[in-house]
Amino acid sequence: MADQNAPTEQQLAEALTNAAPILLAPRPVAEAVKAAPEPDETWELHGGTAWVYYGNGNQGLTRPFILADGFNSGPSERDPLWNHFDNGAYAFLTQLRNRGTDVVLLGFDERSASILDNARTATEAILRAIAERRGDATLTVGGVSMGGLVTRYALAKMESEGIDHQTELYFSYDSPHRGAWIPIALQAFAHYIRKLDSRFSDQMNSPAAQQLLSQHIDTWEDTPAPSPLREEFLRALERVGGWPMRPRKIGVANGVGTGAGNGIQPGAKAFRGKGLAITGTELYAQSQGDDQLVAQLRVVTLKKPQIRTAGLPDIDGAPGGTLEGFGILADALNDLPAYAGMASEALIREHCFVPAVSAVAVRDVSAHSDLYTPVDGLDPYESELDEFKLASQNEAHSLMTEELGSWIIDRLPQR
Repeated sequence: MADQNAPTEQQLAEALTNAAPILLAPRPVAEAVKAAPEPDETWELHGGTAWVYYGNGNQGLTRPFILADGFNSGPSERDPLWNHFDNGAYAFLTQLRNRGTDVVLLGFDERSASILDNARTATEAILRAIAERRGDATLTVGGVSMGGLVTRYALAKMESEGIDHQTELYFSYDSPHRGAWIPIALQAFAHYIRKLDSRFSDQMNSPAAQQLLSQHIDTWEDTPAPSPLREEFLRALERVGGWPMRPRKIGVANGVGTGAGNGIQPGAKAFRGKGLAITGTELYAQSQGDDQLVAQLRVVTLKKPQIRTAGLPDIDGAPGGTLEGFGILADALNDLPAYAGMASEALIREHCFVPAVSAVAVRDVSAHSDLYTPVDGLDPYESELDEFKLASQNEAHSLMTEELGSWIIDRLPQR
């Protein structure tokens, strides 16, 4: 029998929709987001905005460094983007400007839109930089996370069309060249509460999410598989050559190269519901093999369907950049009013989001043996990148550190 104190579906739907949406994205690097400096120029582009900051001593755009934003829902925002790269452990943007490099922060009107659509915005930014640049210094173009794929495709497509992008260096910062991962358990929960609040499900089913994720489900009852949108994106990338050929291609990973995982054990309980409306919900870290339990779902009703997977690797614990997916979900539910009955606990806050082997384009992410490959022991030529750098520890996805940021800066074109 249902508890008489439990909320109704209508009450829970109102609580969810009146609250901030549950969205999976990297956390801010600081408690309070500081205002970014006023840009020297702002470019309004089709599908986005670029904020231009001249390098120290430059009176105009001279040595452009274009940095494209990554995946989230909604438009890019200047202040959080600046904070992410400059107000953490390493002031990457300030270091660039101190060296006379002009920073062009490239944002998108909708970060969850198709990578192919946002690549048109990136192309426009590249052409604008060439048109407004003083002198003939070559460009550096790349991005963080999804932004690395957006700019990779944009540069390759320009080459395929005979357009001179004048880019000497391409870089990616923990970009999922071989695919990203959101646990099937989290995707299933997002879709299970869709009739109460669709926003979490909408993010998981957005074009960019489907293109990025190595395994995706459309509904909580779906079987995990690469989305048709991902397969279409990979074909489009292949049609333009896969990678730009002119620039030197470098990349960094927020995961280690030793093959050591992050400590998350396959099958471990990562999340549990505690409130009246969600008791019985349990989410588990992914295990490899067949008939693996990854979730039991219960919200309001007494039904407790189980979600099981087959043929997937134990990827949550793989070396790579992490995302606090289970923690974000628990925090969001715990912020709801008490009457919603959605109190929850994240026993494991994070999971692998961009495997190290994906960020340095050296292995696919469909098997344990590939995910846990000791990249440090491989011939560097096995990577599709010309040069790469892995972190000394598994850390938060897209985290800007001196270890990785200074490595990129040391490889900038000298003229």
